[in-house]
Amino acid sequence: MATINTNYQKLSPRYLFAEIARQVNAYQAAHPDTHLIRLGIGDVTQPLPNAAIQAMHRAVDECACASTFRGYGPEQGYDFLIDAILQHDFQPRGIHLSPSEVFISDGAKSDTGNIGDILSTQNIVGITDPVYPVYADTNIMAGRTLHSIPCHADNAFTGDIPSEHLDIIFLCYPNNPTGAVMTKEKLTLWVNYAIQHKAIILYDAAYEAFIQDDRLPHSIYEIEGARQCAIEFRSFSKTAGFTGIRCGYTIIPHALKSTDGVSLNRLWNRRQCSKFNGASYISQRGAEAIYTPEGQQQVRHTIQHYMRNAHYFHDCLEQLGLTVYGGQNAPYLWVSTPDGEDSWSFFRRLLTDAHVVVTPGEGFGPHGEGYIRITSFGTWEDSLEAMERIKKLYK
Repeated sequence: MATINTNYQKLSPRYLFAEIARQVNAYQAAHPDTHLIRLGIGDVTQPLPNAAIQAMHRAVDECACASTFRGYGPEQGYDFLIDAILQHDFQPRGIHLSPSEVFISDGAKSDTGNIGDILSTQNIVGITDPVYPVYADTNIMAGRTLHSIPCHADNAFTGDIPSEHLDIIFLCYPNNPTGAVMTKEKLTLWVNYAIQHKAIILYDAAYEAFIQDDRLPHSIYEIEGARQCAIEFRSFSKTAGFTGIRCGYTIIPHALKSTDGVSLNRLWNRRQCSKFNGASYISQRGAEAIYTPEGQQQVRHTIQHYMRNAHYFHDCLEQLGLTVYGGQNAPYLWVSTPDGEDSWSFFRRLLTDAHVVVTPGEGFGPHGEGYIRITSFGTWEDSLEAMERIKKLYK
């Protein structure tokens, strides 16, 4: 009889968002006429940019003709998308990468979870707390030792540089769930730590397009020395509505080596060739189109829509006397629960009394207790209605 990977038994019985869905679905089933406004899971509501839609239509038409049909593509991604990424996402910021350092994927979630395939299970992993659950769960599955990096208001939710040795560090900025951002000065401290300890920073920049402050870094490679110690993950999900289409990319510089001198770029390339057939041609053509002038304008319009929601939430919740973080350079708001109420109780109270769905902070780790996360990915009309309901609840 085959045996199981017993590390899976160390996981929480339920994935955070599956548990939220269970409770919300149970409430909806008992109250079928209630209109719930969902500000919990970070799925988007605005349609795909028209430039991407048209490009994908053309790609489908190509696949309908034998002479232009596309079968298996390169596991690393098509050159047309890689070239667009380099030209638009990095070169304007003074970052010059080679095409072979870019790996197109089906999204940042997959790559942040799968990157551990090329890293030893003996590595000690630094995980910020609160944290996006995938970082912690996938390392628990692998059997790695986790070290908590507390993130709280006193350190601007960016964590204190550890005094002990870590081998791998997960950082996500702009942050999910807290909406916090990392200054160049603080990110430089993390890069310096990684160089000193020969550690690897796994930097999730999925929300960089939401940054409004030009002084903030969009990429870890804006920091000197980062090419020797960092992998960066990007996504088209929230910026261009690709949550269902699935497309993102990962940067692994050639300069990044293990402590014994092995190229991580080479290992990841080998892993992808064996375990990944590449993102679809159709989705990659759609992603390429968001870099056209029309696509860029349409993406900016979508981001402005979500940030308008975020700024409105921030103002309304502060007026109610709640302590609010994020929402300025990120689509997430991190809100203190009132009067010391625990986060799951406040989640249930908003669900049952205001019919608004949020995410309890405790689900992101022990330091998330006492907070809820609110996403700004809804419609403007639902955003207005949600705040009116919460205001009435407080009155």
